[in-house]
Amino acid sequence: MRVAVLYNAVSQQDTIEDQDVLVQVDVVSQSLKRLGHEHFPVACTLDLDWMREKLRQYQPDAVFNLVEALHGDDSLVYLPPAVLNTLGLPYTGGSAESLFLTTHKILAKDRLFHAGLPTPAWIVQDTIPGENISCNLPDDFSATQSALDITPGRWIIKGIWEQGSRDMDDDAVFAGGLPEVQQQLRKRVKHTNRPAFAEEYIEGREFNLAMLIGPGGVEVLPPAEIDFSAFPADKPRIVGHRAKWQADSFEYNNTPRSFDFPAADQPLLDLLQDLARRCWRLFMLRGWARVDFRVDQNGRPWILEVNANPCLSPEAGFAAALQQAGIGFDEAIRRILCEAEITNTNHSCQ
Repeated sequence: MRVAVLYNAVSQQDTIEDQDVLVQVDVVSQSLKRLGHEHFPVACTLDLDWMREKLRQYQPDAVFNLVEALHGDDSLVYLPPAVLNTLGLPYTGGSAESLFLTTHKILAKDRLFHAGLPTPAWIVQDTIPGENISCNLPDDFSATQSALDITPGRWIIKGIWEQGSRDMDDDAVFAGGLPEVQQQLRKRVKHTNRPAFAEEYIEGREFNLAMLIGPGGVEVLPPAEIDFSAFPADKPRIVGHRAKWQADSFEYNNTPRSFDFPAADQPLLDLLQDLARRCWRLFMLRGWARVDFRVDQNGRPWILEVNANPCLSPEAGFAAALQQAGIGFDEAIRRILCEAEITNTNHSCQ
């Protein structure tokens, strides 16, 4: 099979999180070679006509989509798959619709909320910059449905479109009511010139559940928990930007993942796996995906984020979950590519 490995073009001037896609291109290309496929990289930019013509020239049988952003902008991640749809080319991972819904965190949270799935309360500005806000509070949240009556609590500021914990570290977590939320939202928007929202900060445990397509449908890989035990008591327990990308930081070196759980955790793990499967169906996920959870001090899980095409780098959580499950990386790539072919051609794949 001829496979185009599509990825977002990056340069030495781009951030470390953007350059990480080159590592993924390398490991996926090596895997495709071992599987006996002819492969070639295609670096995608905002010039989508160039990408279209390049693919028409190469005439691949399928596209392995690793695009995570365009021109450093995560909000454009759905555009290359949309072009692939017009070309009728099979491609791996999330569809244009799935990528748009999951990358836009407010759309994702709203979809979760209306499907009856637990996601933390949130507040978002209606305009940028602006004073108007909209608020979504679950029925059992400790406030009325009016944003003006929000009970002071702890919040975390996040970018609506940003992935990889971009611009998120300890100072993103704060305590306060509506005035403090408005102030922090204005501060974030002014700093990044990008839309942001405030999410109820859930104090508790953090879990990542990776999923992979299997012979009988989606398989939930062994759950992983982030170990914050080395954090000082007053330090927010979050996997921020430093924890993901700054190798010499305290956070990077003190947020290991663990796959070992006591028997008493099994009911919780079963619930997390069920919620992950429901997310797979709700967001029409394909190939591989990951769902991030917080579990509060009462043992109740909350869905933080759904990632339709999570990182495939050897050091990332998806590769660790594969290893824990006893699934080789080449086997995962074979399954992902196989599903893309089946989805688009309606025939079996070996």
